[in-house]
Amino acid sequence: MSSIATNENKIILYYNSQTSLGKQTLPYVKASERKIRTVDISKINVTGTQWATIADELGLSIVDLINKKHPDFQANYNETTKLSQDGWIKVLNANPETLKCPILITGNKYHLIETPSKVVSLLKVKGEDIDAQNQK
Repeated sequence: MSSIATNENKIILYYNSQTSLGKQTLPYVKASERKIRTVDISKINVTGTQWATIADELGLSIVDLINKKHPDFQANYNETTKLSQDGWIKVLNANPETLKCPILITGNKYHLIETPSKVVSLLKVKGEDIDAQNQK
């Protein structure tokens, strides 16, 4: 059983509101016609079980969720750093800005959002709402 409660009519966005990609992705998600739950990892620590579920559902390791080229990562580690799964979870929770990109959960499907416009192809979105929210 998943540690993240999903629903076909609900969207969950794990993102960092302090990053440009997170800021740009949020309006696309808000323009959806479904119920939305956002998890701003710059304000809320995600549990280790949730990170493990996210990585597993994406077919990745937790380390694959981390941007090793981010300056905050490189200030403390290097690209060859080897940590346990718990160690990588601690990196994400201590340095949420190192999350590679937002993660969108639609129903039971998990998606890496590497560009904000990818949300449009994944969700039924009202185009004029996106433009209005991006102009704010």
